[in-house]
Amino acid sequence: MSLDLVGTTCPVCAHSVAARFFPAGEQTLATLAWPASAEAARALPRHAQDFVQCPSCSHVWNHKFHYDAIPYESNPNRMFNSGGIWKGHLADTRDVLLNHLPAAPLVVEIGCGEGHFVRGLAQAREAGRFIGFDPNASPETGKGVEFHARLFDPLVDMSAFTPDAVVIRHVLEHLTEPAKLIEQLAWGAAMQGSKDCWLFAEVPCIDRVFETNRLADFFYEHVSHFTTESFRTLMSRAGEIVVLEHGYDGEVVYALVKLGVPAHARERAAAATRFAARTVESRETIAQQLSGLAASGKRVAIWGGTGKAAAFIHQFGADAARFPLVVDSDPHKAGTYVPGTGQKIEFRDVLKASGVDVIVIPTQWRARDIIAEMSREGIAAQSVMIEHNGALVDFGAESHPY
Repeated sequence: MSLDLVGTTCPVCAHSVAARFFPAGEQTLATLAWPASAEAARALPRHAQDFVQCPSCSHVWNHKFHYDAIPYESNPNRMFNSGGIWKGHLADTRDVLLNHLPAAPLVVEIGCGEGHFVRGLAQAREAGRFIGFDPNASPETGKGVEFHARLFDPLVDMSAFTPDAVVIRHVLEHLTEPAKLIEQLAWGAAMQGSKDCWLFAEVPCIDRVFETNRLADFFYEHVSHFTTESFRTLMSRAGEIVVLEHGYDGEVVYALVKLGVPAHARERAAAATRFAARTVESRETIAQQLSGLAASGKRVAIWGGTGKAAAFIHQFGADAARFPLVVDSDPHKAGTYVPGTGQKIEFRDVLKASGVDVIVIPTQWRARDIIAEMSREGIAAQSVMIEHNGALVDFGAESHPY
């Protein structure tokens, strides 16, 4: 049998090829439609279900899923929490988390639904702050806990609330980008400084599907279906996995993770932040230098008018009124115009007739070639300027690596 492959991106590990797993056809919503009559039930719209599996991490998902088809605003997702065995599972997993928390913790649950789990945590502790986030509240949601009827924004809210733990139960399987939420939680925790923050996450587990070939697990509202392996892969993107176990007779898999990001990644992010600060200074400095050139009365030409040269013109405000002369070595670009600012690009030979005082070369790595071309073609200038270390420097008189 030849492989039936689909070009799509795994929402867990970002592998770009998947194998067709269950072409389920078009089906109605299964848990969130809530039709009020038999006629309404039969008239429900149908949605494409084409489940694929990642050959790298084993994750299964519906690659034709569209989040807009889910009416969460009017029909919030409800879990049945009254079964005796299930209640035992809830109590056991609450203890897994509580055993790692301080006496008066701050706990956030994302997608708390009716609030059963976070309320149970609050009832188990005499002190602490227990907060549920869910854009779709029910009458039971806020009882006994603080509730925010909105989505949780990890990169903002982790710093605002500084939780000791974040809970995500039976939410990740509904998300089109679960890794995005998990990684942002890790970075949000990293921004809390030295304070430890735990993630407790739980999802349905489809390991038994491979043993029994059962198909009832697959319905539209669950875009993602986690195997133990794919869940472990996702959790590893959040930090250090301390606990990864199964519950409810193997039908769910949960993990306790110490949120964090590797030191090299934090340093790279810090370096990016420092670079961003320098860009502000660089743009101001070079813009001022260009303004000085424009006010000096010298004839200035910018050599290059497309690509990175056009980016230079945009970033440093080299407008057409002050810098009308733009030339290029490529005769095919002559007669076209700089995108955005509108200078007409002239062939370099225009400098032979009119002369020029200063040539600005935005593409530093080409400067030696361009200067050799100028010499060969008899084009002279008092100075050639390039961008280096946040300023315009004289190519022939100042230090640079080009």
